[in-house]
Amino acid sequence: MAPIDSDDNTTAGAGEELRAGRRKAARYVVPVAVMGVAAATIGLVPALADSGDPDLPKVTAEQLIEKIAKSDVQQLSGTVRINTDLGLPDLGGLESGLMSGMSGGPGSGGDGEGSAADPSAKLTELVSGSHTLRVAADGPDRQKLSLLENAAEYSLIHNGKDVWGYDSRSNEVYHSTAADGAERPGKDVPGQDVPATPKDFADQALKAVDDTTSVTVGGTAQVAGRDAYRLVVEPKQDGSTVGAITVAVDAETGTPLKFTLTPASGGAAVVDVGFTKVSFAKPDASTFDFTPPEGAKVTEADEAGERAGAQEHGRGAEGELAKGMDGLEVIGEGWNSIAAFDTGAQGGLPTASAGGDLGGLGGFLGSFGDQVKGDFGSGTVFKTRLVNALITDDGKVYAGAVTKDALVKAADAAK
Repeated sequence: MAPIDSDDNTTAGAGEELRAGRRKAARYVVPVAVMGVAAATIGLVPALADSGDPDLPKVTAEQLIEKIAKSDVQQLSGTVRINTDLGLPDLGGLESGLMSGMSGGPGSGGDGEGSAADPSAKLTELVSGSHTLRVAADGPDRQKLSLLENAAEYSLIHNGKDVWGYDSRSNEVYHSTAADGAERPGKDVPGQDVPATPKDFADQALKAVDDTTSVTVGGTAQVAGRDAYRLVVEPKQDGSTVGAITVAVDAETGTPLKFTLTPASGGAAVVDVGFTKVSFAKPDASTFDFTPPEGAKVTEADEAGERAGAQEHGRGAEGELAKGMDGLEVIGEGWNSIAAFDTGAQGGLPTASAGGDLGGLGGFLGSFGDQVKGDFGSGTVFKTRLVNALITDDGKVYAGAVTKDALVKAADAAK
């Protein structure tokens, strides 16, 4: 292995280029975006096997971050494996139904008219299990992401102004028009900026680099047959559930090839996403061609939006929760940041008196939580290997990539 200086420590104080715009972003990225990263990719495969440590020229952490920032790969294709292990209890498939319900998509208990090809419903499948994706890009106007399933495939294709979603299992098509400047499929669809490649995850993690962060070069690796450097990002603070983030950076192009997040508690990675195959050659133009198959049901985005708006009107407890999140604030800094908001719902978790599925859900979820008390009163803490959340009995929520004790202290201080 090349003599990489693993003690080369970089923080935002090392230069204005690293600090600019990151401190404020970090307060929201951790835990809010980290929660999104974890929740959007639950269910990991084992770490991708490395095939040796290549001998590469020595670089500093600052140089490697700069290399990532300057990377401008416009054309690529490959296969990505995503796997996450938050240590959630087995809900027997209930979590998939809940996520679909929150998205307002098919199976949400609405009018049943949603499209199975709608990205807002389909991409929520990334929240659980192991997944294989095929990705391709040819500049800002052509991208394709395909989720491979058992005997089926879901594809999201951006070609010029058109964005197509196609679910082969149901033979349904979803069509929308891309917003100007859309960078890849899904980004132009509201709420669908779903991380799917190592670069997506690395971009989120590097926004959190500030004075509370240690960044080092941790050697070299080979990923998908490419020589890479290992960039290691670690919290300096105690109390975070994040142990370390490792990004394998392509030595030639600066493209992140693999992203791994390990918890402070040790054990297997919480998030592990990386290329198993990758090429930086121009994909064939036909890769991005799409014509709805004969007999396929085609749903236009405008039609789906009108139905979703009608369903959202009068959603009761779910609507109250959404309004409560409008007042979200961030307590603390860096990796110990805690997102706090008031749902406005007295009594903490919804109970049967709330009516409908949401009331029953509250009692069910309550059985998985830890009851806690403090100066703030009492509440329930839900724990995973990365993100923990405290819901107080007076309807306040405190969540972050921090320990249970940190959540209770935050709630006490806010009382």
